[in-house]
Amino acid sequence: MTQPDTAKSNRRGVRDTLDIPILAVANRFEGKRSKEVERFLKFMVVGVVGALVDSITLIVVQATIVPPRSHLDVAIASSIAFVAAITSNFIWNRFWTYPDSRSRSVRKQAIQFTLISLFGWIVRTLWITFAYSGLGRALIPAFLLFVRTFHLDYLPTPEARDKLGTMAAWLIGVAVVMVWNYIANRRWTYNDVA
Repeated sequence: MTQPDTAKSNRRGVRDTLDIPILAVANRFEGKRSKEVERFLKFMVVGVVGALVDSITLIVVQATIVPPRSHLDVAIASSIAFVAAITSNFIWNRFWTYPDSRSRSVRKQAIQFTLISLFGWIVRTLWITFAYSGLGRALIPAFLLFVRTFHLDYLPTPEARDKLGTMAAWLIGVAVVMVWNYIANRRWTYNDVA
């Protein structure tokens, strides 16, 4: 094996357990496209972790300090959760998805990442704030079919309906914002990688 091949295999080799399935998919593509597929898959994994941080934080915040009693309460709880997710996502993307992005300082990239995320946060928060109530009313019948298989006499409160609507609106918002975040961060925050 020649030196360039060794350098290439070290660069594209398995570095952790998650690299095995990611590289198996990414290596099906040729050249630069393979690396971009690898980055996108890693970005998605980071996004799933961020979504878990986001959803768990949202559930805990609504169950403890900010129950969904008004549009403002839903916006506050969803915003707290979003900030927790942004922090997690920036750290993981900086050091795992884009480890070769070092031409800018961490501070500059954090500011760029945050600005992109703020736009996503505004879109997502407006969506959740205005969609949660209607989604909760629309989804509660299907939810009751499931819940009543285990708890026959369950009667949902308006707060339970609104929590269901919040999580449904959150899920849609996460999907839309993830696509926005990937494209915008790839073109601006991490545009220094080949």
